[in-house]
Amino acid sequence: MTTVVRDTATGSGAEIRRGELAAFLRSRRERITPEQVGLPRGRRRRTPGLRREEVAHLSAVGVTWYTWLEQARDIHVSAQVLDAIARALLLDRSERAHLFALAGAADPTPASECVGVSQALQTMLDQLEPFPACVQNSRFDVLAYNSTYGLLLCDLDQVPPEDRNCLWLAFTHEGWRTGLVERDEVIRLMAAKFRAAMAEHVAEPAWKALVKRLEDASPEFREVWARHEVLRPSDKVKLFRQSQVGLLRLSATSLWTGPNQGPKLLTYTPADTESRERLERLQELASARVA
Repeated sequence: MTTVVRDTATGSGAEIRRGELAAFLRSRRERITPEQVGLPRGRRRRTPGLRREEVAHLSAVGVTWYTWLEQARDIHVSAQVLDAIARALLLDRSERAHLFALAGAADPTPASECVGVSQALQTMLDQLEPFPACVQNSRFDVLAYNSTYGLLLCDLDQVPPEDRNCLWLAFTHEGWRTGLVERDEVIRLMAAKFRAAMAEHVAEPAWKALVKRLEDASPEFREVWARHEVLRPSDKVKLFRQSQVGLLRLSATSLWTGPNQGPKLLTYTPADTESRERLERLQELASARVA
């Protein structure tokens, strides 16, 4: 049974959002033929694409309720129903993200694709070898990386793109967690930095979805997150235990790739001679694997 909750937002912004959502749903519905979703066309069909009642049936929601959505009524829809509508309308990843953004809801199954970087920036990452380097956004998603970074804490190539998030890996990936020498302090600081960064994105579905996913997967994250600590980014020497070359003492440097603190180039340089030699060995291992 669908629960209708009144939209508490007021003003023209909420009205515009509802209007955009209604128009988007209509446009997606009208482009789909009955045959695409296994429905008979019939002889008296005048509506381009699917009828509203057909979308409601495919989504397992009430016809009146779905009609209200397309009429930009002042209602709020749950993430589960949005997920059903997205599937019924055969939305691709971009369209699905747009649907959830317009509805102001967190996607329970966020898109698996990971936005990449330009070839020029990837070339720069590769040229920094043997120093581990990656491009990371303010949500801790790893957008690109060189081969040394790819082996620093785990075999990142074997991690699904949707899981290449440093916060997610620090709380859920056993290999990544093992490589963090001062793990308890590291995860506390990461959660604090994430909370500080989230202040500017608190209503964005992707941020809320990541928090919910972590809360569902990690009791440890729930405990740390409940402290409400905040901390701004800073550079310091970090300790990593790489499974094949041993202990690494690395200095972290962040270079923003744009005018705002969004994507950044994160580079780790050796803090001592021994760490540099071990990074060179790690690069050899990475190169041998590629060969």
